[in-house]
Amino acid sequence: MAFFLLERDEPRVEGPRIYLRPPIRRDWRLWAEVRTVSREFLVPWEPTWPSDALTRTAFRRRLDRQSEEWERDTAYCFFVFRRADDTLIGGINLNNVRRGVAQMASLGYWIGKPYARRGYMTEAVRCAITFAFEHVGLHRLEAACLPHNAASRAVLLRSGFKEEGVARRYLRINGEWQDHLLFGYLREDDQLRVEA
Repeated sequence: MAFFLLERDEPRVEGPRIYLRPPIRRDWRLWAEVRTVSREFLVPWEPTWPSDALTRTAFRRRLDRQSEEWERDTAYCFFVFRRADDTLIGGINLNNVRRGVAQMASLGYWIGKPYARRGYMTEAVRCAITFAFEHVGLHRLEAACLPHNAASRAVLLRSGFKEEGVARRYLRINGEWQDHLLFGYLREDDQLRVEA
């Protein structure tokens, strides 16, 4: 995986079949289309969608917030694109970056229904791990998924995350507080994966 710089000095992270780059305003239509087609597929795994979730205005608000978070070093948001045709297939974020003695962040992601179960998200997670450790300088990544989300659990395990426990009523997903499986990935784990 390699990095190179785009406009505004934002990194682009490339994997064999996908690349990650921060969202920009002209991505709205592509983003809204993949989210619309995938709505029923995504709703069970995400916070409740507001009524204006897919509007251009809501998208711009998201971009403004994400740009501010990037500048403050509190979160890093990327879209996932398929390299073969530059199709927007999903998103991946490093959220709640904590510095000081922690040096960690929470990983979150989504993928459009037409692109699920093809290995794209596993590749995107690996790219995000590389970005987190090599570019952001983190020591630990955390992730969580619903216990019945077998696909997400498999992505995390294939990517090298270790299951660490259960958090009761951890996040409000689809309007309900739900238990989550917790996963962790350390910089040392990444060095072992690279050396293997």
